[in-house]
Amino acid sequence: MQFNTSTIDQQSQQKWQKYAIYKVNNTSDKPKYYVLDMFPYPSGAGLHVGHPLGYVASDIFARYKRLKGYNVLHPMGFDAFGLPAEQYAIQQGKAPQITTEENIANYKKQLAKIGLSYDWDREVNTSEPAYYKWTQWIFTQIYSSYFNPIIQKATPISELETLFTNDGNSSLKQYLGRMHSCTTVFSAMEWKNYSSIEKQTILLKYRLAYIDYASVNWCEALGTVLANDEVINGLSERGNHPVERKKMRQWFLRTTALADRLLDGLDTLDWTDALKEMQRNWIGKSEGASIHFPLDNSTATIEVFTTRPDTIYEATFLTIAPEHPLVAALIDSSTAIADYVYKAKNRSDRDRMAEVKKVTGVFSGLYAIHPFRNTKIPVWIGDYVLGGYGTGAVMAVPISDARDFAFATEFNLPIQEPETDTDEDIPALKEKAIQKIEAKGIGKRTINYRLRDAGFSRQRYWGEPFPITYNKEEINVVQELPVILPIVAGYQPTKDGKSPLAAITEWTHLPDGSIRETDTMPGFAGSSWYFLRYMDPTNTERFVGQGIEKYWQQVDVYLGGTEHAVGHLLYARFTHKILFDLGHVSVDEPFKKLVNQGMILGRSSFVYYDVATNSLVTHSLLSHYPEAIAIHIAIHWIKEINGKDILDKDLFIQNRKDYTTANWVLEADGSYVCGHEIEKMSKSKFNVVNPDDIVDKYGADTFRMYEMFLGPIEQSKPWLTNGIEGVYRFLRKLWRLFYDENDNYIVTEEIPTEKELAILHKTIKKVGEDIERFSFNTCVSSYMIAVNSFAEIKCHKKAILKDFLVLLSSFAPHTTEVLWESIGEKDCIITAEFPIYKNQYLQESNCEYPVSFNGKVRFKVILPTTMPALEVENFIRSHAQLETHTEGKSIKKIIVVPTKIINIVLG
Repeated sequence: MQFNTSTIDQQSQQKWQKYAIYKVNNTSDKPKYYVLDMFPYPSGAGLHVGHPLGYVASDIFARYKRLKGYNVLHPMGFDAFGLPAEQYAIQQGKAPQITTEENIANYKKQLAKIGLSYDWDREVNTSEPAYYKWTQWIFTQIYSSYFNPIIQKATPISELETLFTNDGNSSLKQYLGRMHSCTTVFSAMEWKNYSSIEKQTILLKYRLAYIDYASVNWCEALGTVLANDEVINGLSERGNHPVERKKMRQWFLRTTALADRLLDGLDTLDWTDALKEMQRNWIGKSEGASIHFPLDNSTATIEVFTTRPDTIYEATFLTIAPEHPLVAALIDSSTAIADYVYKAKNRSDRDRMAEVKKVTGVFSGLYAIHPFRNTKIPVWIGDYVLGGYGTGAVMAVPISDARDFAFATEFNLPIQEPETDTDEDIPALKEKAIQKIEAKGIGKRTINYRLRDAGFSRQRYWGEPFPITYNKEEINVVQELPVILPIVAGYQPTKDGKSPLAAITEWTHLPDGSIRETDTMPGFAGSSWYFLRYMDPTNTERFVGQGIEKYWQQVDVYLGGTEHAVGHLLYARFTHKILFDLGHVSVDEPFKKLVNQGMILGRSSFVYYDVATNSLVTHSLLSHYPEAIAIHIAIHWIKEINGKDILDKDLFIQNRKDYTTANWVLEADGSYVCGHEIEKMSKSKFNVVNPDDIVDKYGADTFRMYEMFLGPIEQSKPWLTNGIEGVYRFLRKLWRLFYDENDNYIVTEEIPTEKELAILHKTIKKVGEDIERFSFNTCVSSYMIAVNSFAEIKCHKKAILKDFLVLLSSFAPHTTEVLWESIGEKDCIITAEFPIYKNQYLQESNCEYPVSFNGKVRFKVILPTTMPALEVENFIRSHAQLETHTEGKSIKKIIVVPTKIINIVLG
């Protein structure tokens, strides 16, 4: 039998499909295990080799868990609503329904080629009415609930109405703030006398989903409001369009009410410390004091929040945010203030809080009275203070705060040294200060949060319609779901802040005189619960069956990128906790363990253009043109000659006619040498590698194993194809343990030797341990070492090779499936049991080789102490990290000192 990867892939995939081998049951005598990928946006560009990194890793783990005796849920679907899909549709001039369907079909085709073990019967698509019916239903559950601060749980709003009817709301007055925004205190009798509109207005201030007018991130180019995590340096994350702060009517989720629950829950999760810290920082819990500073010649005060009330004596000025209520009254009297506020309000919170930025501010003309020193201190307006955090005002203490110090230095404001030294620690000093502040009656102990309520409205077409109608001032929940997104002729965003749905009067205006909500939900609405729908995707009565949810409970391992650390993960946890409180799910947290995969980076190539001289400058002469800018170019416009990337100038001009008149500044030999850089893969950077091309050339298993071999799963690493040949040769060498050069079957029934068993069982132990800790790159090394050892001693024994195939099958399912069948096994290899190592065969030790390049250690590898020097050399020549450290130089020789060091001499 020939080693033909195309035939191997096709034969295996047909077999899996025929026997529906990946279909998963919701009942089993086996223990359950839920392995989940963050599902993708189905973009028009399709997959590049960076996308499947996490998919292959999760597939390896899912297959491994099946071999270990678990009933494994491993599904896939598509995050199909939202900006990415809609923007692509607009670029293509097609309806989002059409382009989304086309893109999903392409994604599924690409994913199938890699041999991922998904149960496609469980596929979800967030833009299908059968799915978003339940997204709308979940919204109604959130809307119909409030956060009960006494029991710290989301509770039906009907229970709050009962409380108001019996006792009024005085018992909830102390929880004013993030728990609710109702400032009116009323008795039971007053509540009973309110009109239905008045009651609804009050209840809206308690609901976990509510409408309000607020300053939001408005992106005119995209025609929609963006969440804070979708804005970077004042520009939209998607498209880099300008974003301005604008007051608009929006739906919000009261995420702040669950801030403590979201914080405390992190302690129960198997997530990295770095990821937990990102969520903690985003929530931003701060304990301190609110202090009132009286304004000079006024009865008004400025309330500030500080985490260091013990430093109040060193406060030398106050800084208030441009959004502070006091500022509005000052704008008409000062052009400088008006200009400053206009510029500041259009910058994102993230940009305003950046560490490296120009210090800006303007004097308000006001003075406050220091409550302890009884002296006047100036009040300034500065954009480093955020209107949405704390009170929108800070007491500036330049001596102990870096931002205050920078502000004081910029505007020549006083800096007060501490009056006395003390040996007391900071917590004790803070406690004393709070007691003094409260005793003086100028403030109180306070806890603040950086977390803001999540904007839940989008002024776009491609999203879930809200199940909400309005009848004059009344808000009504639609009972008959789903509310279907209508087909429209034009779906481009509008410039006036209204959704395209607002123009469809036959849809918006209902026979009873009510009007539908025309904003749509954001992309994270459907992705905040999709993992639950995988459990029970065809249920028409519930979003997930109760018994089925209790069986699967939470996701055991979740793989995805860190870019979702404070967006998707926070919203999903918020939604899940509400569903838990209301009794719809059985666990409080959705994701037990989280693994973040790094990115696979691409090798970008550049030409350099100097605008002043209209010149294209070769790489070696850039120092003479310091203003030259780098321009991405396609890799096929380049030829590698003597280790240099030489541009095909004719091909460049054919494709970039905008540079036809440019002057060429060339090398002495008349060539143009391009530059290059390793950076994120992107179609716009011309550095995308299509996984289909790799699979077609080398086979799916080579692609899968090479992605894992590139380095630790959590690290970003460049895509370098030189090492892929080594992985391909490994699989071919594995094949030769079963078939000789003439394709004759050579597996025997002989009894294994001690040495063969030692090789096998050491590999079983190492691979099992490494898979459990997601160290997949070291697994590939172990496989290579084992196959090299088997080949060296000419091991063709079924008793050894059978277990080794099972051991390798998670990484190379196609090749092992065909070889499994060749040794006479009838069932698919995924139904086998992961082999158990025996300690009696684990005597031989390994050693760690430092790998040096011209004497400088760059990385290390672990190899058997008995591996011959020539075999060590052959192994290192095929290593994935080799090209990364050769820096374009050739290898003159490789020196191996057995069990000590590997030194690569570069020419």
